[in-house]
Amino acid sequence: MVFSSPLFIVLYLPLALGLYFLMPKRLRNGVIFFVSLIFYGWGEPVYVSLMLFSTVVDFACGYMADKLRGTGGAKAWLLASVIINLSLLGFFKYTGFVLESLKSLIPGMSSLAVPEIALPIGISFYIFQSMSYTIDVYRRDAPVQRDPIGFGAYVSMFPQLIAGPIVKYKDVAEQLSCRRETVEKFASGVSVFIIGLGKKLLLANQMGLLWENLSSSGGTVSAWVGMLAYTLQIYFDFSGYSDMAIGLGRMLGFEFLKNFDYPYISRSITEFWRRWHISLSTWFREYVYIPLGGNRRGLKRQILNIFIVWALTGLWHGASWNFVLWGLYYALWLTAEKLFLLKGLEKLPSALRCLLVLLAVALGWMLFYFTDTGELFAFMGRLFSFRGEDVYSRNMILAYLPTLALAVFAATPAGKLLYHKLDGRPGQGALQVLGLGAVFILCAAALASQSYNPFIYFRF
Repeated sequence: MVFSSPLFIVLYLPLALGLYFLMPKRLRNGVIFFVSLIFYGWGEPVYVSLMLFSTVVDFACGYMADKLRGTGGAKAWLLASVIINLSLLGFFKYTGFVLESLKSLIPGMSSLAVPEIALPIGISFYIFQSMSYTIDVYRRDAPVQRDPIGFGAYVSMFPQLIAGPIVKYKDVAEQLSCRRETVEKFASGVSVFIIGLGKKLLLANQMGLLWENLSSSGGTVSAWVGMLAYTLQIYFDFSGYSDMAIGLGRMLGFEFLKNFDYPYISRSITEFWRRWHISLSTWFREYVYIPLGGNRRGLKRQILNIFIVWALTGLWHGASWNFVLWGLYYALWLTAEKLFLLKGLEKLPSALRCLLVLLAVALGWMLFYFTDTGELFAFMGRLFSFRGEDVYSRNMILAYLPTLALAVFAATPAGKLLYHKLDGRPGQGALQVLGLGAVFILCAAALASQSYNPFIYFRF
């Protein structure tokens, strides 16, 4: 079940919200746990048990780590949590990748049959989220959770269960027991959800269709326009889902941290990763980079830590060498910025810096998208070959030009700044309601007519 589907919007969400608000406050975490299991089990009922197993493991490990605090037993329970969770993730996500890699590296294993292991949807998100609980409790960054239903609600919470944002336990520990649901917060959540729905259905899906049509055909202009379309698609697809998750959480009384902050206006790669998928980069910084020593053990160790973290970040996104290379691509950029590049960039005009960073990011997305190196090199060749355009590609670009321009505008904070200039003026509230109503009507029309409706990050 996806947020941008009639089934979710018309049936599941009203029933889930109705049941939630009909129950007394003390039972609402139980409602979240129950409806979230239905949400997850709708698409993959066989893997509900896997998520429940991870939940039980971390609840028990966190409880024992707190009970044995100050002894070696606490660390043993922490290690048990980390090992079990990473083993689950490794088995389901990376078994095939490892065996295929061994087949290509070791001649004697070329006849090895690689088993087909289905990837449980959202496993990378909820494993990291569940594991953060035990780490936070062990570090005394959060109180131990003694209510298994409350903890189950945290791990399985349907707004951010499948594609984030990754909510660290310490960020919502207090909200699990004493959040306040208000009309104002609910209305705000509805607004954020509609904005995210619009990003997904009206912009991401359209950019995805343009990219599909230009990714393998056309000339040089088509390749550049297609690359821009994919760059916009992945942003609106993922930030749209995050907005919908944040909006749904707010309807239930939760406040999740922002996951995207207009990353395409960044003036350095370092800044880009402070604005893109903030919950993931924060998770790796707090739970991997800093424990490895961060920047406290000299420049050489810092650079090694950067490469370790970004190789793992690439692997987190997918079990394929192109994702590892994509992670190392950013490790090289970030290292270059720390050593010398950032000083050079600071001498350039801001607009030029933004364009150069956007170009580097867009080229990185091609490494992210193409799992086949032959297809990647063929596409890169089109970017710099000055090939002419065929009639189909030219007409496709012209047809999508207005939507492309709108997407570029929406990827900047220009619209938000214009809206804030109306703060305090008469009619601002009515204008907001009319605008959101128009977006929702357009989304409803798109749902009725579109068949193209994937979420890119569901496969992670």
